[in-house]
Amino acid sequence: MEQLIKVSVQNDQQLVSARDLYKGLGIKRRFSAWWEQNSKDFEENNDFQRVLISTPRENRGSIELQDYALTIDMAKQLCLLSRTKKGKEYREYLIEIEKKWNNPQSIVKRAMDILKSENLKLKLENKNLTRQLEESNKKANYLDVILGTTDAILTTQIAMDYGYSAREFNQLLNRIKIQHKVNGQWILYKSYMGKNYTTTKLYSYTDKYGKDHSKPLTAWTQRGRRLIYDVLKENGLLPLIERGDVY
Repeated sequence: MEQLIKVSVQNDQQLVSARDLYKGLGIKRRFSAWWEQNSKDFEENNDFQRVLISTPRENRGSIELQDYALTIDMAKQLCLLSRTKKGKEYREYLIEIEKKWNNPQSIVKRAMDILKSENLKLKLENKNLTRQLEESNKKANYLDVILGTTDAILTTQIAMDYGYSAREFNQLLNRIKIQHKVNGQWILYKSYMGKNYTTTKLYSYTDKYGKDHSKPLTAWTQRGRRLIYDVLKENGLLPLIERGDVY
């Protein structure tokens, strides 16, 4: 069967363009006048919906025109109202389209397609939820480690959580403006001072001459470790336990 008019499907409902029908019926009056006279007995959002279409204009780009998406029932009635040979031809065509749409095989096929689409949507949603849950668990695991350790720890131990050496990690914290070096010791920038992020631990050692020494080292409190975690995350760096590419 030759296609007389394009039929689209939206929300499991067949629709045709009012302008396409107007053109196919060979109406001589202006579209707006034809529509105003023939649409009075129909209900918007039930029998038709307003839509805008874009049509090209010669050497002048394009222009938007008002169109209407008609149900098959409304389109058939408009064909009948035309009282023309073309109207009869288009109405019979739409009746055949409607019959095919409503035959049992088509109904079952549409139902199966909808079911497949819904199943695929559910699978994607479940996959996203699973991934979000895994990410939440990873974050909770690392934060649990932080919150579960009340003792201040050295940079070396935190660096290991991120796969860095202590030297590399100190330089990283320097680049993101958390700390800088003064007289051989890493200290916080002014904006972070006095907020209980760090404390000092004395490292005692004996040199090769048997002389005892003590060296101050910066240690990070529980609050400070959380600061590092949040700032590094903002810069796109996560601890190893939260990285999906680390097994």
